[in-house]
Amino acid sequence: MPVQELVVRRGRRSGVTTMVAVHSSVLGPAVGGCRFKVYPRVHDAIDDVLRLSAAMTRKCAVAGLDFGGGKSVVALDGVPTPEQRRAILLDHGDLIASLDGAYRAGPDVGTGPEDMLVLRERTPHVFCVPEEHGGTGSSSGPTAAGVLAALRAGARSVFGSDEMNGRRVVISGYGSVGAQLAAALAGQGAEVVVSDVDERRLAAAKKEGLRLTRPEQVLAVEADVLIPAAVGGVFGPGAEVAAPLVVGPANNQLTDDAVADDLAARGVLWIPDFVASAGGVVYTLGREAESLTHDQALGRVAALEQTTQRILDAASANGTTPLAEADALAEARLTSGAEPRTPSPREPRTAA
Repeated sequence: MPVQELVVRRGRRSGVTTMVAVHSSVLGPAVGGCRFKVYPRVHDAIDDVLRLSAAMTRKCAVAGLDFGGGKSVVALDGVPTPEQRRAILLDHGDLIASLDGAYRAGPDVGTGPEDMLVLRERTPHVFCVPEEHGGTGSSSGPTAAGVLAALRAGARSVFGSDEMNGRRVVISGYGSVGAQLAAALAGQGAEVVVSDVDERRLAAAKKEGLRLTRPEQVLAVEADVLIPAAVGGVFGPGAEVAAPLVVGPANNQLTDDAVADDLAARGVLWIPDFVASAGGVVYTLGREAESLTHDQALGRVAALEQTTQRILDAASANGTTPLAEADALAEARLTSGAEPRTPSPREPRTAA
């Protein structure tokens, strides 16, 4: 499915290029995080926003959400000062506002609830502002809960039980989600090994009593479960993965969808990232778009275990991969959906 709309604009305050991709509004308005990141070239940022928006379409469709997929990117060329950061965010807020609700933003890599508060100065179409300002704040907890739900289904398929006691779990990325996963799994009796490029995070993990490994060694560590919780592009053709089960929240883990077949041929069960990482958006939209209670929204996150099990059962029955079955599930929702909902889709365009 081609992107429905791409808007690229240079901010009038900051001079920094920001962009929004609305991949699909078949199921509802597009939602997706705002990524704040240094890119070598603007075209690299455009490639990223297009890939990420397409993944959000699949994520929302598989999770049963009445929203489409979108993403936004701030293409930095260096680390901004606090004053520059605010100017950039206000420019980005203006861009989001110009789309009249076709895209609704939340936090992503490089942004958090406080940044969403700045965006809200220019547009109401923002999720996850701090709780004291009426939002749900960070979605890292529900995201971690969604990964654990998917992990339970994956563990039953690979090991015959979702018991984690005594299992070795390697977590690549000890950020807010990775740290919560490490704590939860260690609490269940798992031996947790952590990797991160940030020495401060590694020091924090060591303080928690976790084992450490270097990022370049993470795929080769003998383990029961590998959890990619950092950047995308982890697995390329011929990737050697020592763990039989891979499930994690990092977006776009495969360099190409064909790698899913390669992993399966090597005996690795890879649960699609857009399935495993859906807990945050499921929780946030449940709370902020449907006014669910905390417990009700967490109940929907827990239901990702059944969604994952359905995908794994179909892959086993049909001799396919979880990616093929997750894509089929997404396509079924998208093709049975109504005409694109309001706001009406526009022709793809790029604005200078």
